Amino acid sequence: PKHVCGIKVFMGASTGNMLVNNAHSLERIFREAPTIVAVHCEDENTIVRNMNNIRTKLADDIGLADIPVRYHPFVRNDEACYRSSAKAVELAARCGTRLHVLHLSSAKEMSLFSGEPVSQKKITAEVCVHHLWFDEDAYVRYGPFIKCNPAIKSDSDRMALRYALKNNKLDIVATDHAPHTYEEKFERQYDYLQCPSGLPSIQHSLVAMLELVHREVLPAELVVEKMCHAPAELFRIQRRGYIRVGYFADLVLVNPDSKWTVEHDNILYKCNWTPFYGTTFQHKVEKTFVNGQLGYDNGILYPIRGKALEFDR
Repeated sequence: PKHVCGIKVFMGASTGNMLVNNAHSLERIFREAPTIVAVHCEDENTIVRNMNNIRTKLADDIGLADIPVRYHPFVRNDEACYRSSAKAVELAARCGTRLHVLHLSSAKEMSLFSGEPVSQKKITAEVCVHHLWFDEDAYVRYGPFIKCNPAIKSDSDRMALRYALKNNKLDIVATDHAPHTYEEKFERQYDYLQCPSGLPSIQHSLVAMLELVHREVLPAELVVEKMCHAPAELFRIQRRGYIRVGYFADLVLVNPDSKWTVEHDNILYKCNWTPFYGTTFQHKVEKTFVNGQLGYDNGILYPIRGKALEFDR
């Protein structure tokens, strides 16, 4: 427990074969885990039923044999998410588990969580940057490049997530960084089941959140709280998450008035694409310090290495 941040459990199938849906196995994990149990929640039976219903309807109505990517939020809908999240919360309450529910994506799920400070909760919740930023209209422009699990959903879901973040039902803002290659996404965009889910988001996560500050959607202090302080408290990370004497100097220097546009020549991901392509941000990260060492200075510096985190357990 001192060296492992938590145990991740896929309670819904995503990319790969890590689904855990055996009731006995889940109960053992929830009862015996010596760390936080972090869960990806989507109900597999609901997803399969939705997929079959949509495939039948498309075949009957317009003769399509496969499901276009724009139907992703209807395949992995709010009901699939809620059923699984509710099951995880119920199981954690019964077993006394320290539970963290990952990348929530729907308004419906917000009823499962409370608004106390993160230090007072035994069940906590997370939202990803892309679920706060995009809604289902973006499928028209980005198609397979915003296909992720759980799916990006409606504008009303996006607004509910923003509201829940401000009211402490959502405890941290994270990324679900999955940098599939451009070729994997583009070449498989017409094969719904084979097109991989996931997107790269680490490089643009902070500037996207600060853009929401610029647009007066969120206060700046909340971004710092949800991306720095609360994650360190939630996972009980030693000497990180705050600017304090004796803590590791993990710092970022941001210019709040340096407008720039995401283009191919300033993308740092090795997969060389981002759903934020063409987006103009007001804030720009100019320097990043890792453990007190300058690791980014308007470009990545080498060799800067991180250190293994330790946890106060």
